Order: sequence, then structure tokens, then C-alpha cells
Amino acid sequence: MNNVFVYVELENGAVADVSLELLTKGRELADRLGVKLEAVAMGENIAGIEKELAKYGADTVWVADDKIFSPFRTLPHTSALCGLIEAEKPQIVLFGATPVGRDFAPRVSSALHSGLTADCTQLEIGDHKDAKTGKEYKDLLYQIRPAFGGNVMATIICPNYRPQMATVRPGVMEMPQRDMSRQGKVTVVDAGLSMDDRNVEILQVVHDDKKSVDITEAKVLVSGGRGVGSAEGYAPLRELAEVLGGEVSSSRIGVDSGWIEKDRQVGQTGKTVHPDLYVACGISGAIQHLAGMEGSEFVIAINKDETCPMMKLADLGIVGDLHVIVPKLTEAIKAYKAAQKVD
Repeated sequence: MNNVFVYVELENGAVADVSLELLTKGRELADRLGVKLEAVAMGENIAGIEKELAKYGADTVWVADDKIFSPFRTLPHTSALCGLIEAEKPQIVLFGATPVGRDFAPRVSSALHSGLTADCTQLEIGDHKDAKTGKEYKDLLYQIRPAFGGNVMATIICPNYRPQMATVRPGVMEMPQRDMSRQGKVTVVDAGLSMDDRNVEILQVVHDDKKSVDITEAKVLVSGGRGVGSAEGYAPLRELAEVLGGEVSSSRIGVDSGWIEKDRQVGQTGKTVHPDLYVACGISGAIQHLAGMEGSEFVIAINKDETCPMMKLADLGIVGDLHVIVPKLTEAIKAYKAAQKVD
């Protein structure tokens, strides 16, 4: 049986969190199949990266270190990875469902004439029997993702072509703990490319210096939906988030209406979050939104409609107008913290 590959995405020279999450899942899949987990990293001046990736579960790290791979260019990356896959023939290849992964993975799957399932939220190993032919397939990759507008969870398989490929949404897999005792094998990849093989020339890279907290890392989220009513309606939610030591987030309606930034969106088309506390303010609970926050440890719902789906999911429901309840809740928490002398 051939091995499991994880493409390692780099952000400003550092390994992206989604790649570390995929190494955890990849380690689980590889152990289930009895094969090795291999990481593939491409960039410039990335010597030593294999030591870090080994601590997160990689048995082998393939390193392509060349200036043609930095910054990311689709065609050189595709050429290098396809060459490696054709030589090593992994049975599974995983990518993060990031802007880079969503550009890169389809190119690779198309070039290799294999399938690709995008935006998976779960990955499992299982068997399948074809109802028409009776043929049995062992140890397939079950690629699970929301479908039909998030109304069902579809399990997709690729029984006849290899590798089995999937992109996985950031934040849906467990973030690993480093095993400092692990030692991985490093293999240098010579893709046989030169700067003449560039399909585009990147003249300038402009970084956004605006600092913002990634909501996937927040322990507390105060999230607003249609009931917030306007951009100004998020101000009380920000005050509540501040006293709770958390961040503000939103359902899709807030982003589509221009009330809040896209990077604050929770849901199927936004980010998947796992906070200790999720306060849903004026969010009815469409399944697309629930898919992004149902892993929250404790959910408080504030809504006028006591029968809405979010109320059914919530651990604690407060029926009423969020514009009245949220400020009162904020003042009550401030008063409690002052009485307890809590910072």
C-alpha cells in the first residue's frame, strides 16, 4: 500500500496551521492503513523545516527548496508535485482549503486525471461495495462535506483512480501536539525547473498590516446575525465580547450586507470555529451556519424566536430582543467582575 501525502502550505516562511491540522489527520489515516505519512514542502530557504514537520507526525518530508517556489506560483508548484506523485504514487493527497489550496489542488487533480473533493469537514477510511457490479473496495478514503446548501452531509469516494485527493477546511481538524522525540527523514526534491519555467512574474507582494485576531483561535465568540440589523448593531456585541475577553463574529447575512468583515464570518462559506463559549445574537441557525460552530463547547442563544434552530442547539436560550438583552448582559458582567475584582 502506498503512503499518505500532505501538502505543506507556507505563510511568510512559517507552516500554516491548516497544514499542521492535516498532519494530525494524515497521521491517523496512515496508521489506519498501515502506511507512512509524508509531507511535501516547497519554498525558498526552507532548510530545517523537516525537523518541525517530523514533530507533528511526518515520517518523511519532501523538500523542494528553490526561488522559483517563492512566492507561490501555480504552474511550477503543479509541475513539481505532479512529478513527485507520479514517482511515489501515494494513495491519498491532502491540501488545505485555503486560497492557495483551492487554486493548487484542482490543477494537480486535473493533471493526474484523478478526483478531488473540495472543502471536506471529515475524513475517514472505510470499505464500499458497488451495488451494480457487486465489486468490493477496501480502505477507501471517505471524503465528507456539506452538500445541497448544507442540508445533508455527503460522503464521496474515488474507488477507481489514484491518488484520492481532498481539500480540508481550516479549523475542522484537531490541532496537534508536538512530539519532540520524533525524527523524520528528509528527501530533497529536484523538480528540474528554472526561473525560465515561470508562467508569471510577480512584481510586488503587498501585505495587509492591519492586525486582526483569527476567530478560529478565539476562546469566546459573540456572533451576530440578521437580528443585529445594521453595522452599528455590532457595537453592543463588541462591548460584550470585550468584557468576556473574546472576539466578535457573524453569520453570512452580516457579511453579505456589508455590516462586518468577511474574515469574521462563521459557517459553511466562512470559518469553522470551536470556542469554549459561543454567544449567538439574532442568529436563527441555518444549517450552513450551524456547520461552522456546532463544535462550540457551550452555546448561548439570544433570539426573539424561541423555536428557531439555534435555540434548539443552544445550551442556554434567552428569548427576547438582543438590543435590550446584550447591553444589560454586558453591564451585569462588568458589575460582577468589579465586585469580584476580576480583570
